[in-house]
Amino acid sequence: MTHDFLAPRDAASPRPLRHLSAAQRRVLTVRQLREHGVPAALLAERGQTGGPWQQLLPGVYLLHAERPSGEERAEAALLYAAAPGPGRRPAALVTGAAALALHGFATVPPLAALERIDVLVAHAHRPHSTGYVRLLRTGALPRPVFVAGLAVAPVPRALADLAGCLSESATVRALMVEAVRDGHCEAVALVREVTRARLLDRPHVVDAVEGLVADGRAIAEGLLYRMVREHRLPEPLWNVGLRLPDGAYLGTVDAYWPEHSVAVELIARGPQADGSAPWPQDERRRLHLEGLGITALQVSARRLRADLERQATAVRTALLASVDREPATVTVLPR
Repeated sequence: MTHDFLAPRDAASPRPLRHLSAAQRRVLTVRQLREHGVPAALLAERGQTGGPWQQLLPGVYLLHAERPSGEERAEAALLYAAAPGPGRRPAALVTGAAALALHGFATVPPLAALERIDVLVAHAHRPHSTGYVRLLRTGALPRPVFVAGLAVAPVPRALADLAGCLSESATVRALMVEAVRDGHCEAVALVREVTRARLLDRPHVVDAVEGLVADGRAIAEGLLYRMVREHRLPEPLWNVGLRLPDGAYLGTVDAYWPEHSVAVELIARGPQADGSAPWPQDERRRLHLEGLGITALQVSARRLRADLERQATAVRTALLASVDREPATVTVLPR
């Protein structure tokens, strides 16, 4: 039997299914199919085993009989969990390994290879985990990131949701290192998210966080060395402590030019949400050093990765500006 899916042609009629282009994803809910004029009998006929359509999840159909792609399975998971209403934020987000796969992580299997897709939903939502979909309930959904047209949890939240299901620190650390190294997020955002998720009482997560801090520091130091050498800056004293004549210890800096009283400090965090303002404790530290006659430049690994030349220019400008002033009276100590 053949059907042309045509509804009556008056203006109020639903669009026929053939209106959907081949380029569109062909994952639809029962409600959407009815809006296209598909009666229940036809849906039952086409969705039965061996038919041209397949039911991926309760109330969600794929309009072809081939193996569903990873994106189609993820879209079906979102439609099953909570279809977004017009003009509102999505009521469900892909998270965990599936979200990281969509974000492009190499340390998780491809989306199509995942047996399970985790989806974040609000506590009040009715659906339950079923089939390949596991629902994770939360008090407040994070702001979504849209990848391939799908609502996805941001990297820190997706990684924290996955870390809670893992047991090996090496795996969690590899995920965290990739997140920071490839610029998906800052280390502090990951630490904040695993803290919020109450994962820091788990030894494998603590080990991963400690490893992340060490790796992040090593990456930032490597970028700082590269900046000095590639941009022909004067060689500084590396990793030294500073002490006042009265014996008061000021702390350590990552690079120091004693003739110019210019210091560079690597900070774990980048700018705040506005993209420019420093974090309060970093600003207090900078102002304290400058009050003692030391020009303190604070940079993060993120800024160094983004524009090494710009950071080198800032250092060169500070060195040139110091020519007309006396060096600060401090003692330089090996770190």
